[in-house]
Amino acid sequence: MGRVRRAEDRSGWVDTILKGDCIAALERLPAASVDVVFADPPYNLQLEGSLTRPDQSAVDAVDDAWDKFSSFAAYDDFTRAWLLACRRVLKPEGTLWVIGSYHNIFRVGAILQDLGYWILNDVIWRKTNPMPNFRGRRFQNAHETMIWASRDAEAKGYTFNYDALKAGNEDIQMRSDWLFPICTGAERLKGADGRKAHPTQKPEALLHRVLTAASKPGDIVLDPFFGTGTTGAAAKRLGRHFVGVERESDYIAAAEARIAAVVPIPESALELTTGRRARPRVPFGTLLEAGLIAPGAVLTDSRARHSAEVRVDGSLKAGDHIGSIHRVGALVQGLDACNGWTFWHYRNQGELAPIDSLREVVRRDLAAAGV
Repeated sequence: MGRVRRAEDRSGWVDTILKGDCIAALERLPAASVDVVFADPPYNLQLEGSLTRPDQSAVDAVDDAWDKFSSFAAYDDFTRAWLLACRRVLKPEGTLWVIGSYHNIFRVGAILQDLGYWILNDVIWRKTNPMPNFRGRRFQNAHETMIWASRDAEAKGYTFNYDALKAGNEDIQMRSDWLFPICTGAERLKGADGRKAHPTQKPEALLHRVLTAASKPGDIVLDPFFGTGTTGAAAKRLGRHFVGVERESDYIAAAEARIAAVVPIPESALELTTGRRARPRVPFGTLLEAGLIAPGAVLTDSRARHSAEVRVDGSLKAGDHIGSIHRVGALVQGLDACNGWTFWHYRNQGELAPIDSLREVVRRDLAAAGV
């Protein structure tokens, strides 16, 4: 993993870093080919002059040429171009994440909407150890914003691993404000001169959560501003594939070495927690088609107080009541609603068992078939 390919080479692009301009490189990727985009574009910080601490020591700020634009209009044109390129390579059910600061994220968000993306959430990355505001003329800037968007408003099948996030959060819904430290210590890549290899390296913990939330093992994750490869490292560790685009040779070299050293998590540990909403829908009629319930069979409740006959179309008949398993279950009890899957039981070797157990048989067969 982590080979460098020329941007014009269209073959074997998965698990590689494409060297070149992001927009030109993305034009050479197949349409509708990636599952997730994580973009950390230039922030257009508009820094004027050097920044110093109270002791007059220099702050290692972002003053690289790739973060400088001649005007807001130029930055908007650049943003529109790369977002269009990403939208073309996203699968219909794919999603895009883009991170930014107050300097750029509002402009990016407006352009996202103009291009037809559908914003799902904005997520605040709250930093536990933000850089101080040395001049003391503004609030300390302690967060960055991520926008999570689907390719369009009709994209209903996007991946969101709600139950996995909840399970890892002590059975509490994952909120849209995330607390992580900025990248420091051993995780911060350094050059031969001991200085930061990249000024805006993101913590791998942040990408771990993004990919756990919005991707599945085996998915392809695109990072059009690859830098030193945080996205690629997180993707490899989590059993995802990556493709990165980067134009700076020094960043590519650092990313290659970093990704090569990553040890993937064992496949047995990659399975995600899923809840009922993630399971395939199985109509009651499917049980008849599979031969698990026969027309004419009699179902009862767990105490055999109510009974109903299964009809050939998958409906039930109980006296004058005819309808679905849910409708008839409610009518025989005089209720407004009923979960027929847990209410109705069938005879299994002389014992009553809920018909829901037969639905699970169908789901296991579907899973074995890769459905």
